Amino acid sequence: MNFTLHPRALALTACFAPTLLFAQTPTSPAVNPTVLDTIVATPARMTQPLDKVIGDVTVIQAETLQNSGMQPLTDILSRQPGLQIYNSGGPQTLSGVYMRGASPQQSLVMVNGMRINDNMSGSTHWSAIDPSTIERIEIIRGAASSLYGSNAMGGVINIITKPGGQDRPFSAFGNFGVGTDSTFKAGFGFSGAQNNWNYSLAASYASSDGFNATNPDSGPYTYNPDDDGYTQTSLTGSLGYEWNPGQRVDLTFLHGYNHGDFDSGEYYADTYGITRQQAYTLSSTNQITDNWESILSFGYSKSDYDSQASYGRSELGTIQRQYSWQNNLKLDKNNSLSLVLEHLDERAGGTSILTRQHRDTNAIGLIYRGDFDRHHLQASVRNDNISGYGDKTTGSLGYDYDLTSSLKLGVAASTGFRAPTFADLYTPLSWGYQGNPNLKPEKSKNIEASLRYQSDDTQLGLVIFQNKFRDLINPYVCDAMFNCTSENTEKATIRGLSLEASHQFGNTLLSAGADFLNPKDDISGKTLVRRAKQVYRLSVTHKLDNAELGASYQFVSKRYDDKHNTDAKKLGGYGLLNLHASYQFNKNLQGQIFWNNVTDKKYNTAYGYNTQGSNVFLNLAWRM
Repeated sequence: MNFTLHPRALALTACFAPTLLFAQTPTSPAVNPTVLDTIVATPARMTQPLDKVIGDVTVIQAETLQNSGMQPLTDILSRQPGLQIYNSGGPQTLSGVYMRGASPQQSLVMVNGMRINDNMSGSTHWSAIDPSTIERIEIIRGAASSLYGSNAMGGVINIITKPGGQDRPFSAFGNFGVGTDSTFKAGFGFSGAQNNWNYSLAASYASSDGFNATNPDSGPYTYNPDDDGYTQTSLTGSLGYEWNPGQRVDLTFLHGYNHGDFDSGEYYADTYGITRQQAYTLSSTNQITDNWESILSFGYSKSDYDSQASYGRSELGTIQRQYSWQNNLKLDKNNSLSLVLEHLDERAGGTSILTRQHRDTNAIGLIYRGDFDRHHLQASVRNDNISGYGDKTTGSLGYDYDLTSSLKLGVAASTGFRAPTFADLYTPLSWGYQGNPNLKPEKSKNIEASLRYQSDDTQLGLVIFQNKFRDLINPYVCDAMFNCTSENTEKATIRGLSLEASHQFGNTLLSAGADFLNPKDDISGKTLVRRAKQVYRLSVTHKLDNAELGASYQFVSKRYDDKHNTDAKKLGGYGLLNLHASYQFNKNLQGQIFWNNVTDKKYNTAYGYNTQGSNVFLNLAWRM
């Protein structure tokens, strides 16, 4: 393990050494003990308490994100129920999140409600988003296209930068840390709300020499034994003003940047990619009458990837503009109805000239919510009209029944779809391959049942689900003359079971979870690529007078990196042990130490690409 520090950090290291114990980022408990106070907006497109939500929903809170140390956002997501990840050799490289076994392109990622999936590839630029600058993340599992349209086949991840709540005093935070591979990270932020104004701002900077991204299995045109480092910056913020009760305007933004090395063959040392992710939203919320709330919003997202590799330079860029008008109607104290009108303008460009670079989507949706004593119902339907396709209608129906005040039974059914990417549709003829403008959208049907128990100190959860996918896009189908294109030839069925439990034993919090997945290709009967059938999670945190100690363990079973499930492309199972400790010097200053991958486990989440070995990160956190 190469553990070197920048000279500017030696003094900080000396201060930490006698004070702290071995450690790693605290794992967010399976269910937050304070969920009754948590307000969410994503599951029904309107604010509601988390304990009243219908569906399989998780919130990652600010404390977990701001105390993430050097870990990327994808690692934090991997510790949530039903989520698995891959990366291509470090936090600066291409990464993806599988939600309930759905591919990264089949789950919608948003920032403050603005979609950021790259419409060229369908992927998300995770490397440009620093978790320490995020307020919270809301996760919906299961098809949610009837709420948000395309891509939401496996679920939705909504990254939120705006703090919740009303009047609150000014608060600020700062972090300064160093770690393995000459890693350095610093950040600061502040927020507040008073005199009808609310505001927040968070910024961070990180750099690292990194580790070798590839191994010889990646092939001679990729493998290079050098280390692959990165530089990352992130800026998020919000500003809002309530000019009359029920009348307010809000602005939010995220701007992320990553300059990351990757490997492009042994004789090409200076290969890198520059990733930029921007997202902005502007909204006006107006209480027209006691029973009618109007929300007008505009969102803008832009993603760019510029790479310099052995085969030359390439650049990809996408722009999305989202206009929506949502009308929330309170029919009576138990029933509400929302009407959503939405327009999406998508554009793609770069060094590859597409035969078409623009498309529009016009959507209309209805969302109903009803609460009748122990019975709770949510239904939604949405029609998306995409230029070049025509109409696609999706729907969902969820029902929860309160068996007791602490025990809840739920069932739900929903449909989803994903429009093909610009690359699938409009790639011009090159090297025998051409896009297919006649592709149909991918489709899914999801059913699930859940049982949840919650008391002051105990949370238990069980979810069983099935998601059937049809018209999946095979990106490379060739005829007898080796003319190749994309076609809707694939179908798959994913069945799964998730178990979660947590209990507070005085000053000790114990959490455990397990995911069991059967992700099957219906044509070949093989396991879908890079999906593990079993994942186990265990974490414990214990608080002393001014200190906190904790440990987490995660086991991921074997996976395959090819559709034929060959032994040559088998990715072995692995277990990761992480430790963490912190010490509160005073009410404002805390020292933290994180020890990741304690046993220095060698494992791969993508064939031919390495993951980081045992590593340590020391951090000084200030809160006011």
